[in-house]
Amino acid sequence: MATERHRSDTDPGDTDPAGRDLDAGAEPHPDEGGGAERFVPRSRSLRTLGAAAESCHGCELYRNATQTVFGSGPRTARVLLLGEQPGDQEDRLGEPFVGPAGHLLDRALAEAGLPERDVYRTNAVKHFRWRPPPGGGRRRIHQSPTQGQITACRPWLLAEVEAVRPAVIVALGASAGKSLFGPSFRVGDARGSVRTWSAEPEAASAAGIAVMTTIHPSAVLRADDREAAFDGFVADLRRAAEVLK
Repeated sequence: MATERHRSDTDPGDTDPAGRDLDAGAEPHPDEGGGAERFVPRSRSLRTLGAAAESCHGCELYRNATQTVFGSGPRTARVLLLGEQPGDQEDRLGEPFVGPAGHLLDRALAEAGLPERDVYRTNAVKHFRWRPPPGGGRRRIHQSPTQGQITACRPWLLAEVEAVRPAVIVALGASAGKSLFGPSFRVGDARGSVRTWSAEPEAASAAGIAVMTTIHPSAVLRADDREAAFDGFVADLRRAAEVLK
């Protein structure tokens, strides 16, 4: 099967200096809200899921986003990389991890020995949350999604996990971890460790999937010592690779 490459929480009521609701954007759909579950088709074809996600208005983030950015990678991937949300370039191009953080991630995966054919990339939230700079301007400033927005988008992630059935999920940062384990998740407590996760932990038949937590590649770009941060990031990814052996 060909690779299908589409590619501190802030309250949703943020306003810019002019008092405008930054999550308002386009006119809201009359059926907006309530989460993504009702938009997720029964089919577990990644192509079908991606097409359906384009019409999702389970939360308000679709209003200001250029487009939905669904996951990318082969259905046979053994590793699912889970980030936070699309960034500015991802929002414009429609593919995950194609900006500076994505290029750094590519380099880290190569050093960790994780080939592209083994990797599916996606985000906890499928729309870019941003705000304009103070005083106006064209630059779009990243805003982390709220827990409510992460929860609203979670049905898409669960469908992707069911479709890909990875051997290991790599949670890249806090929002990714919160989408799996809930709002109490902290990267500092979980980084480098491998724990088991199941979408239905209460089910006796739930086998669970290994989850390895590390920082988001954008955190490496922001680090004072980028070389040391990159080396630590690669070491974490190597732990994920070891789970596959």
